Amino acid sequence: MLSAVAGVAWPGRVAAALDLGVTTRRGLAETRAGLGGTYAALGGWALVRGDPATEVAVGVTWLGAGVARLAALAIDRPRTDWAFWAYLAAEIGLGAAALTSAASPPPRPRSNPVA
Repeated sequence: MLSAVAGVAWPGRVAAALDLGVTTRRGLAETRAGLGGTYAALGGWALVRGDPATEVAVGVTWLGAGVARLAALAIDRPRTDWAFWAYLAAEIGLGAAALTSAASPPPRPRSNPVA
């Protein structure tokens, strides 16, 4: 969710980090909405709901981005830099973490022993 908040707050910086040529106000608005608002809402909803289904949605979304990025290596042959690889690592890592969290049973409340 925090990366999405950055997309809402600083769409120009996020677009530059992703090597997107945002040259118009419309481009900034699309970056803010698509890379910011969409993921901020998904992450925020997962935090509010706190249930496994929303964690799965977040995990699948991140992993989908990672798979598309890997496919793009073969299809688009993009210029890669440290940011490209860092985003790939984040997509796979955050996706796996969300799915792992969704599969983990919730913590059991501690019982207070009666003295």
